[in-house]
Amino acid sequence: MVGTCAEAGVDIYVDAVLNHMTGTGSAGSGVGSAGSGFEKYHYPGIYQDADFGECRETIENWDDPGEVRNCELLDLADLATGQEYVRATLTGYLNDLTDLGVAGFRVDAAKHMPPEDVAAVMSGVQGDVHVFQEVIEDEAISPAEYTHIGDVTDFAYSRRLSGAVSAGDLSGLAGLGGSDALRGDQATVFVDNHDTQRENPVLTYKDGAAYDVASAFMLAHPYGSPKVMSSFDFGAGDFDAGPPAEQDGTTAAVECDDEAWVCEHRDQAIAGMVGFRSATHGAGITDWWDNGGGQAAFGRGGSGFAVFNREDAELAGTFRTSLPAGTYCDVTAGGCEETYEVGGDGTFTATVPTDGVLALHVEATP
Repeated sequence: MVGTCAEAGVDIYVDAVLNHMTGTGSAGSGVGSAGSGFEKYHYPGIYQDADFGECRETIENWDDPGEVRNCELLDLADLATGQEYVRATLTGYLNDLTDLGVAGFRVDAAKHMPPEDVAAVMSGVQGDVHVFQEVIEDEAISPAEYTHIGDVTDFAYSRRLSGAVSAGDLSGLAGLGGSDALRGDQATVFVDNHDTQRENPVLTYKDGAAYDVASAFMLAHPYGSPKVMSSFDFGAGDFDAGPPAEQDGTTAAVECDDEAWVCEHRDQAIAGMVGFRSATHGAGITDWWDNGGGQAAFGRGGSGFAVFNREDAELAGTFRTSLPAGTYCDVTAGGCEETYEVGGDGTFTATVPTDGVLALHVEATP
């Protein structure tokens, strides 16, 4: 899979679970996906009882950093990541993956390990890999404690952006950021992810066009490294539903034409903005405009310009940009079906419908 994707220009990042082994749903014993039997705290050929932490109770006091990092998350057997054998085993696992050609890792539940333990594990990883760590910020643990290791997931950004778009108030998003503890170059940002989609979501694919507007805004705005969700339909209120599966329980092949697969990444308002993000990389925000409510527009220097409308009325007007004069394709419309002429004074005229997005950039011309 890694090789096939590399040939298509797609890098693979592995969601690396380093903090824990089995727990909820298999707290006693079971059989792993490769057929090996196990009991909690006993995993033949890998870990035994002494390789797990002394605190074998589930986390109760989330205001205590020591408990959050050393006790069990959802009854999952918590590895003693301060031990050299455990660290070496985890580093070896990651190096097996880099040998396969993976480009980097999302470190799952990094918050539940001391930063020095995560740093020790990652220090032995070979190759030039990109690392971003899951740290849900709270009063006890700050994401800034992990930035010396790699980027950190910015949950505050998701709440701020999704909340503003959901409320139809884009006027305050010019200086959009996330956690006060992170800089943009340290943050991995998203509208939703596989956890927030199921628990206390602000926006998900179920919100239709509003979700697309939020995702497009994220890709247009320079803050952070954006992560686009692509998922499957989990039904109304069925938050524990797994992906479409075959009769033997294995996940079915992804078919984006099948309604069971949502495939948000193919929505044109999102897909077209990926190219916008690349074309405008390194450029700050220019030519900001808003109407004080749900309509806003901004440029990315002389590289791109985007318009967003979250109001009930269409947005019709003339927009001032820093783009060179010329004809540009609206990348949110698909291909080059809709074009706009930017004049010598940097202006163009357009009408953007309710819940609509328009985006032009210098690498998308007829």
